[in-house]
Amino acid sequence: MALDGIVTRAIVHELQSCRGARINKIYQPNDRDIVFHIRTQQGNAKLLLSANPTYPRVHLTQETFLNPAEAPMFCMILRKHCESGIIEDIQQVGMERIIHITIRQRDELGDISSKKIIVELMGRHSNIILLDPASDTILDGINHVTPAISSYRVVMPGFAYTNPPEQHKLNPLETLQEAFRESCLMNEEQAVPWLVSAFSGLSPLAAQEIAHRAGEGSASGVEGEKDCGSLWSVFDELMEQVRNHQYTPVTGVNAKGKSVFSVIPLTLLVDETITYESVSRCMEDYYGDKAQRDTVKQKVSDLLRFLQNERTKNIKKLDNLNKDLEEAGDADRYRIFGELLFASLHQIKKGDREAQLVNFYDEEQATVTIPLDPLLTPSDNAQRYFKKYNKYKNSLAVIDEQLIKTREEINYIENLLQQLSHASLSDIDEIREELIQQGYLRDRNRKAKKKKKNDKPTLHVYTSSEGIELYVGKNNLQNEYVTNRLASSNDTWLHTKDIPGSHVVIRSSEYGDATLQEAAQLAAYYSQAKESSSVPVDYTLIRHVRKPNGAKPGFVIYDNQKTLFVTPDEQRIKAMPSSVKNNRN
Repeated sequence: MALDGIVTRAIVHELQSCRGARINKIYQPNDRDIVFHIRTQQGNAKLLLSANPTYPRVHLTQETFLNPAEAPMFCMILRKHCESGIIEDIQQVGMERIIHITIRQRDELGDISSKKIIVELMGRHSNIILLDPASDTILDGINHVTPAISSYRVVMPGFAYTNPPEQHKLNPLETLQEAFRESCLMNEEQAVPWLVSAFSGLSPLAAQEIAHRAGEGSASGVEGEKDCGSLWSVFDELMEQVRNHQYTPVTGVNAKGKSVFSVIPLTLLVDETITYESVSRCMEDYYGDKAQRDTVKQKVSDLLRFLQNERTKNIKKLDNLNKDLEEAGDADRYRIFGELLFASLHQIKKGDREAQLVNFYDEEQATVTIPLDPLLTPSDNAQRYFKKYNKYKNSLAVIDEQLIKTREEINYIENLLQQLSHASLSDIDEIREELIQQGYLRDRNRKAKKKKKNDKPTLHVYTSSEGIELYVGKNNLQNEYVTNRLASSNDTWLHTKDIPGSHVVIRSSEYGDATLQEAAQLAAYYSQAKESSSVPVDYTLIRHVRKPNGAKPGFVIYDNQKTLFVTPDEQRIKAMPSSVKNNRN
């Protein structure tokens, strides 16, 4: 379900608890999201404003965000005008997906000034705009709209703010029975499309729910005349709940198998629904990391293509090496042919095409047929087989070496592919940096080489139920740092047995079985066996883990390990307290 006017009303009502809150910090983790760190009467909180074209939303969040080394310009302007300010008011415009946040702050001269943040949650037209309400002038927007893009309105610094185009729909909270009935009878459309087109803030899902409760065939796609009386009864009942802010945030799956969320109870869902204590919790669970995963997909597509091509190339190379190995396995046969020919030169003459000789190396002294080149002398034919023998004998060592290297290369690439499946935006940058260091990719941004060697990679830290820190490496740079530099010799190291995955370190020499099980859960979840059951996880002390000389990043060998079997539980992982540390925070 797209975020509609009813959901917007519910979230604005919930955010009234933020009135009077002080804005301590403002961050912009990516080009579409703003995060306010605020201090409310209830304590510290984070407010997310997102103009993501696919997942626009506003809600309180518990998610951890990674911030860029340098704040974008829009973030800097927000900090200038809003940081240390007080949130005075949060209002919805009618039943539209537009939220106005009024902020009071003292300017550089000590005078109190007021600013307004307008959040427009309108799909690909979503925007976050900072406005000076005194002059109605735009100070900046997260998405600039130039005259070349839109002839209706411009969103650029210095321009007057223009409201989005009005849709001239009825406000469902103010519509009386007579107006409802008149609109219903005059419109020939089925119930669902009519409700969506007639009332502002009503999504197709909300309209389907009204039609479903009213017993309208249109909810299931069957043609039939609208029962305006039944529709009004359901409509009025639901709108009364919305008017009184009686919300029931739920998520579930509709008849088409699509995940949806709502703040009104849904009777049309096919399976059990999950109910939440707040709209923010519901939206955070529904959206989860969808927005980030979409951004990651776009950023990771070229790396995926490159690694998949490298993997295909190495698999072909492995096949060819195995064919060469099979052919080189005949080396001893060529040596025997040469020796038999030398021992029987008197029986062979030039021009013979084959020689049938007793194989005195065979226990049964069987006769063997040896092909000959009729243009060569018997001695030259023998020499030819010795040359073949030496060629293949020497190539066996090379082939064995190449087979080992190629298998290591395939394992390394598969490990990187697994890491990309869990990667955040900063993890991708580190994987790209690793591929540049290893000579797979060219460094197109040479200015970035100012990076210091002692820079820490991003660190993903979970806290066990016993209060012990568990470090998870989600790429090879992180794995190397966590295992080889951060961990102490008596810390415990975990990794899925013979399966590509993350290094996990229990940062304590003393811990209980609960911590060990939770660390094993992390190792299994952040591995190629995430969807499997009874995943084998090895664990041993850090002092038994070492990296061989010349090995690829993230590769280690270990001994004195024990193995336990766990089935990854995503809900259990999500419930664990976690944080992200990096050198930018």
